[in-house]
Amino acid sequence: MDGIEAKLQNECSFGNVSPLNLPLPYPPLRVRGQNQFYANLLTLDYCGSVSELTAAMQYIHGENSLCCRKCTTAKTVLGMAVAEMTHLQKLGEMILLLGGSINFSIKTRTGTQMWSPEYTNLSDDEGQIIEANLKAEHAAIEQYREHISMIEDDYVNAVLERIIQDEEYHIMLLQMLQEGMRQ
Repeated sequence: MDGIEAKLQNECSFGNVSPLNLPLPYPPLRVRGQNQFYANLLTLDYCGSVSELTAAMQYIHGENSLCCRKCTTAKTVLGMAVAEMTHLQKLGEMILLLGGSINFSIKTRTGTQMWSPEYTNLSDDEGQIIEANLKAEHAAIEQYREHISMIEDDYVNAVLERIIQDEEYHIMLLQMLQEGMRQ
């Protein structure tokens, strides 16, 4: 760009952002057998209103909203988004092993419902972004625990329990970000 000087530039570099997962292994992805009911339950965790897809998209929106003014917070939020994408991949694989399909829809009593960006909080306020993600993490944990109580497959439940550990870690990180805003 000879002769043209950049006037606006984001100085926040995301090249070294890693997933913010606990440094613990995930259990092997396997199931006791195909079970459509279990697959349908996991699609709620995969792409329902409270889901890994919703969490990833909400975190990405938060990172985009914060990257030009709160670089450290944006990097943390992006790391959580990448962790949620890891969970999304693991859930997708388990849904397939259980005999389900991946098409970003959930099965309801009245039919099929596609994932919607309406599930995400699109605030660009740092405090509201953190608060919305805290609420989402708590809701995800509650939903995972409910699904664990309904699923009688120890392999599936072990993966869900491991994902809960990451969600609890995200709550701790979000609370630290919230505390940092108060100082």
